[in-house]
Amino acid sequence: QVQLVESGGGLVQAGGSLRLSCAASGRTFTSSAMGWFRQAPGKEREFVAAIRWSGVSTVYADSVKGRFTISTDNAKNTVYLQMSSLLPEDTAVYYCAAAGTYYRGTYYYTISGTYDYWGQGTQVTVSS
Repeated sequence: QVQLVESGGGLVQAGGSLRLSCAASGRTFTSSAMGWFRQAPGKEREFVAAIRWSGVSTVYADSVKGRFTISTDNAKNTVYLQMSSLLPEDTAVYYCAAAGTYYRGTYYYTISGTYDYWGQGTQVTVSS
């Protein structure tokens, strides 16, 4: 079993920054990519960002482009989401996920069904 543990969430004022971390552990698992999704109260889970473990390819939701940066530390099996210029509408539970299947096109990593394992989520609250 693969475990994904998120951390770094919290309360921040609009315009502020937070960095989320997601540490992967457990049985040997060849993950092709990692993703971040979020779910606000009363809304469906939505894609935020994804990255291949090679770090070469990244993809972002339009709503976070230019404000969020996804990165990996392969030695630590950890993926990060640096969030800047936060807005109240960024308030949500943020989940990281691991995808086992390799897809040539990064589009597939924007789809939640692509992912095999999910973390428990970390709350991010942005006050206005």
